[in-house]
Amino acid sequence: MNWLGSLQQFGRAVMLPTMALPSAAILLCVGSLPWAAWGIPAVADVCTWAGQGIFYFLPYLFAVGVAWGLANQAGPAGLAALAGMFIYDQITRHLGNGDIQPATLIGIIFGAIAGIVYNRFKYIKLPEVVQFFGGSRFVLLFMGLFSAMFSWVMLFITPFLQRGLNELTLLMTHMGGFGLLLYGILYRILTAFGLHHLLNNVFWFQLGSFKTPEGQIVQGDLPRFFSGDPTAGTFMAGLFPIMMFALPGIALAIIQEAREDLKPKVKKTFLTAALVCFLTGVSEQIEFAFLFAAPYLFVLHAVLSGIAMWLTYALDIHHGFSYSAGAIDFVLNFHLSHNAWLLIPIGIGYGLVYYFLFRWAIRRFQIPTPGREEGSTLDDWAGNIPYQAPLILEALGGKENIVQVESCITRLRLTVKNDRMIDSNALKMLGSAGLIKLGGGNVQVVFGTYSELIREEVNKLMQRDLPQVLFCAPVQGRMLPIEEVPDHIFAAKLVGDGVAFMPERGELVSPVLGTIMHIYPTMHAIGISTPEGLEVLLHIGIDTSQLKGGHFTAVVQEGDKVSPGQLLVKFDLAYIRSHASSLATPMVITNPERVKSWSFAPFRIVKKGQASVMSVVLHDRNVGGLE
Repeated sequence: MNWLGSLQQFGRAVMLPTMALPSAAILLCVGSLPWAAWGIPAVADVCTWAGQGIFYFLPYLFAVGVAWGLANQAGPAGLAALAGMFIYDQITRHLGNGDIQPATLIGIIFGAIAGIVYNRFKYIKLPEVVQFFGGSRFVLLFMGLFSAMFSWVMLFITPFLQRGLNELTLLMTHMGGFGLLLYGILYRILTAFGLHHLLNNVFWFQLGSFKTPEGQIVQGDLPRFFSGDPTAGTFMAGLFPIMMFALPGIALAIIQEAREDLKPKVKKTFLTAALVCFLTGVSEQIEFAFLFAAPYLFVLHAVLSGIAMWLTYALDIHHGFSYSAGAIDFVLNFHLSHNAWLLIPIGIGYGLVYYFLFRWAIRRFQIPTPGREEGSTLDDWAGNIPYQAPLILEALGGKENIVQVESCITRLRLTVKNDRMIDSNALKMLGSAGLIKLGGGNVQVVFGTYSELIREEVNKLMQRDLPQVLFCAPVQGRMLPIEEVPDHIFAAKLVGDGVAFMPERGELVSPVLGTIMHIYPTMHAIGISTPEGLEVLLHIGIDTSQLKGGHFTAVVQEGDKVSPGQLLVKFDLAYIRSHASSLATPMVITNPERVKSWSFAPFRIVKKGQASVMSVVLHDRNVGGLE
């Protein structure tokens, strides 16, 4: 695993504990309401202490979350990291001078050590007399000893570390708006690689310190903001105009520049994306719509984001969030902000600039944003994920190619054996907004806010050894449901069940691994038997059996072994279009009683031999006499 891939995994792990922060923000907001005037002051006390409790124990959450993330959700790693934090707290509290308190950075260190040790020694074998401490239990023993030594050393070096953080705070203070500009640019660029959480952890959870009225020391722009520090919120305020207005402006530009025939679907998808971004600040679905198609626009977007940070600093605007810079956090935390009302006119101005700028750029440079080309990401994923998951797994190279699959809010984060086996076209057809290869087998696939659900379904498939057959596209053209074939026999599934295609080229290839079972005399249809016992019929066009003159040429013979993508038949596309009832080419399984469940890719344009257009799960393993 190279350094970029390691950072990807670490960034994902660091992000995990922040998922507890929205609940803290809601509790603090509810606690700030005038419950005493309403006669129930206890509600304010409960909500306030509950919200503050999450921030107080945030270092412990980071320790468990980082260890859990790095160790692929292994419980012993998280338990070991938590034990390390308890040891650190006791040693620094009783042997220190009172200035050392558990910090987020310490939690991350313990979590990272516990995760690394677990991955390295989870299968370790010790001498028989102490084998009780072998395997995954070794990490608990190790962390207990390591934490004690580490905590003792920290008693001596913490003052120097604190001095370093103070110097960094002073440096950022002296840089003023320019420092915010650099932060904003770097934040947006790292977002493309999924590494922005590493940057944010320094500024949101490490930079600056504030002593609460209760005497607690909190560090970082985010905890200080929620603890009432009037100087906090500078590293978050500038993100609100971008998330709430600028990126939705891009979504509207994409809708307006879409082709008229695709505009209804584009409108549905990107109005939803704009609303999600406005409310929650989840922006990847919009950003990845133009990131790969026009990276220079993404660079401009990064610069404009940095300018927004500088502008909010110059206007002395302080605002913060627990999750992201969306309208929900804007409203929930408004009572803690300063000059936050200025974010609305700034945001409206940014939205207009982004809208007109992107409309002009898309039209001027013919940028293939969604809706301007047939392979756009337009489907509604809700309800389809269990059926799409087998095809997604196949597009990722199959179960054998997957080493690890995780997810964050908007993307799958994978480690694969060979990233060249990933079919980017198939992933795009299945709903992916982008594919990022970081090297060393580390890849990210952007699926939007359904990524976590997709990960769960893919993991279920990884854990089950299902008797499954996967089909690639037998022709280049548009895929359509079998019910839409203009022939009653096929449409009523009297021959078998499956899908159909409207070919654009005169070549038919094998969709599966198998043996040529039968070639019709006119060569317009061909039958294939798979090793699993499925019988597949490919029928070129409708009412083509009566065509004379050798318009079909088979390049295989009965009994030949064929593999997916191998050429089977060449045919005269123009002649068939003119003389046949239809070009519709069914691909059906003629013994569908062997099939337990079916999965179909979206019915769009496909390439010849493209993987993951159909997947079936068989009723049992012992099919066709094969073990």
